[in-house]
Parts: sequence; C-alpha cells; structure tokens
Amino acid sequence: MENGPAVFAAVVFLLFGTALLVWTGARALHRAPVAEGVRPVVAVPVTLLTGGVFLALGLWCLARL
Repeated sequence: MENGPAVFAAVVFLLFGTALLVWTGARALHRAPVAEGVRPVVAVPVTLLTGGVFLALGLWCLARL
C-alpha cells in the first residue's frame, strides 16, 4: 500500500535533481547567470548542492522500499 507514494516521491526527486544539475551545468558552460541577481561564485555551488540533495532524497526513497 505504501509503495506507490514512495515510488512517486522518488521519481519526482530524481527527475527534479537531474534537471537542476543539467540546467545548472548548461548555464555554467555558457557563462550565463544561474540565478538572477546572484554572483555565479555563490549560485553555482548552491544549485549543485541542492541538485545533489534531491538526488540523494530520491535514492533514499527508493532504498526504503
């Protein structure tokens, strides 16, 4: 009964984390701003960390099955 919501949450976390990492990497490669009004020295590591946290949460949800 509880597997459905756990799988859904894991998929959402994994997709969002992956999309955030890909988007940040593409923006950083083109030297475009990652976040409006924030220095790239601060924005890139914060978004990479956030993307990694979402990937870890998705993996944790899958591990709990």
